[in-house]
Amino acid sequence: MNLERRKFLAAMIAAPLLQGDFPKRTAHVVKLFKSPEGHPNALETAREGLWIGEQVTDRAHLVDWRGKPIRTVETESSNTSGIAFGDGSLWMAANGKAIGRPTRPADATTGEVLQVDPENGKTRARHPIPGGGGVHGLEFCSEGLWITSLQIQKLTLVDPRTFRIIHQIPVHLGRAHGLAWDGGEIWCMHSTDRVIHKLSAKNGHILEAIVLSPCDPDPHGLCLHQGHLYYCDAGIAPGGVASGSSAAGYICRIDL
Repeated sequence: MNLERRKFLAAMIAAPLLQGDFPKRTAHVVKLFKSPEGHPNALETAREGLWIGEQVTDRAHLVDWRGKPIRTVETESSNTSGIAFGDGSLWMAANGKAIGRPTRPADATTGEVLQVDPENGKTRARHPIPGGGGVHGLEFCSEGLWITSLQIQKLTLVDPRTFRIIHQIPVHLGRAHGLAWDGGEIWCMHSTDRVIHKLSAKNGHILEAIVLSPCDPDPHGLCLHQGHLYYCDAGIAPGGVASGSSAAGYICRIDL
């Protein structure tokens, strides 16, 4: 998609999205570095830097804040669209069948969450998506694991040990993607609309909106670190085709 068409579509989409009684602001985006393989679709903050989930190979890479590789683990995820870390495990959002690589026997056929050993990538458990269907972002917090339940247009908080549903809140736009926990509130990236909503974790009310411009890298995974949101551009559009983004593969920071 060329830039002029992106601008036109973004303008058409953005106008109704900015209506509502909550603060709105435009993102200031800084491109940082490319992911190890160039198809990052999931991000998670770590003490050492960032966990990056690659959408094609389904590897998880731990890199420092300059993008230098620290560790790589092979996983049994497929079409990886989200990643979280907590309770001693990596949590991988397998959004159905693999794209861009040969199929493997362990590949998912619908959305599921894989609990993975962060040292060797071994699958510890597989969990269904509350409400069924696909899955994008995941986020671990002290209360449990948040999941984008795409089919029912909600964010679902589950107990990571039993996957019992604790709480659900609605989302307000389609294609909810990356999530970032912010102390009782949760940031939710809506990739198609290029809008990030800050939601109340109690009821899903929109507290704030950040809007990406048509010139900014395409949004997928999301995380929060020291007051900055980070996101990644997978370079892949819905349907598994190349997006045409000039920033494909980049990890980016939003200065709030």
